[in-house]
Amino acid sequence: MAEMFFRLAEFERVTTEAVRCFSALLLAFFLSALVLPWPLLAQEQPSNWQMQVRKYCEAADWPSAMRVVEAEIARAPQDLDVKAWRARVLTWAGRLGEAELQYRQILAVDRRDPDNWAGLAAVCLREGKIKDALGAIEIAVEIDPKRADLHVAYARLLNVAGQPVQARAEFNKALSLNPTSTEARAPVQAGRSYANELHVGVENDSLSYAGANQGQGASLMTRWSPLWSTSVGGGFYERGGIFADKFIGSVTLHAPSFAAITMGGAIAGDNTVIPKSEAFFDFDRGLSKRDAKILKGIEFQYGQHWYWYQAARILTLNGAAVLYLPHDWTFTLGSTGARSAFSGAGVEWRPSGSARLGFPLLAWSTASLSGNILYAAGSENFASADQIGRFSSQTYGGGLRFEFSSRMYATFTYSYQRRTQNRTDSYSGAGYGIRF
Repeated sequence: MAEMFFRLAEFERVTTEAVRCFSALLLAFFLSALVLPWPLLAQEQPSNWQMQVRKYCEAADWPSAMRVVEAEIARAPQDLDVKAWRARVLTWAGRLGEAELQYRQILAVDRRDPDNWAGLAAVCLREGKIKDALGAIEIAVEIDPKRADLHVAYARLLNVAGQPVQARAEFNKALSLNPTSTEARAPVQAGRSYANELHVGVENDSLSYAGANQGQGASLMTRWSPLWSTSVGGGFYERGGIFADKFIGSVTLHAPSFAAITMGGAIAGDNTVIPKSEAFFDFDRGLSKRDAKILKGIEFQYGQHWYWYQAARILTLNGAAVLYLPHDWTFTLGSTGARSAFSGAGVEWRPSGSARLGFPLLAWSTASLSGNILYAAGSENFASADQIGRFSSQTYGGGLRFEFSSRMYATFTYSYQRRTQNRTDSYSGAGYGIRF
């Protein structure tokens, strides 16, 4: 009996202590509610502003979505997450220039978030800035290489840039990280996409002193591996009413982190109006710096081309430097030295030079339009003309390139050349390409 009373007393004591502790905790809670500032308590409540933004964006009500985001920025002007939401809304609304600026301002403060780099890449892609988009998504992958969605985004950009082999490797990486990813699996199951590029074109030379020259041709480039690619093609030509045909082929070694080296040649049924055979060698080396503000990259090109005509031998030495500027502008300076050896005459070297400015014009979500203008002066450029002549010239021209999608594009080129003896040459050319 005594043991039972002892247990009841112990139970009563424990119960009393529990009630006292609970009362003390309850009193502390109410006191903290009175003492702590109300804004802090409000922060503990889940905010619904993001839900409101999503709702407005689904309805394409961009002004309302921006009002909600701007109100949040006014409340927390240093919150980078809110600013990232502002960049997303600007992107969805099609205000790409403002979206790019917002992402770059965020990344100037904090470069560690891969989502912001991926967002910048998406904006640059829609603006047609493929190189900037690739640079941004590469940084995102470097920051978090274990995210399958980033590898998928990188692969898609590589496809747009015409690098199908590298794109396939990125899709495979995404699958290894997330075997259930349908976004990565579909392109891989489709096989080696965009490994080939077929180009067809026509050209016309209207001469002031002779009948027009015409030509039609086609070429197929195939990327067999990250290291090797080949190109084969043929053309049909009419020169002064005489027809000729030509077959051309080349192989390119893409040496990683070094250069692209190309060797090739051509044979023709010349009928004395085009070279009966050709051989050429090209070296292409590029350097880039992602964070540069003015000169984003530079590309050096050097080539030698031999032409064997029925009555002459021509050797051209070609050099060029391509400067990659902000916003996808490019500036190219080129020079050519042509060594001519005619039957019954001596050997002669003749120089020429050119300058080309390339620039974007319009950009849509999956398409873009770019242009270029050209000026050249000097001797006849035997690297791009079939006929042999001894004259000086000045050439003015330009072109357009319309990318329908990552698979198809069209080009148009026009130039006007003034030659000695008051002769002129108006050249026009059009082409169409498809990647598959």
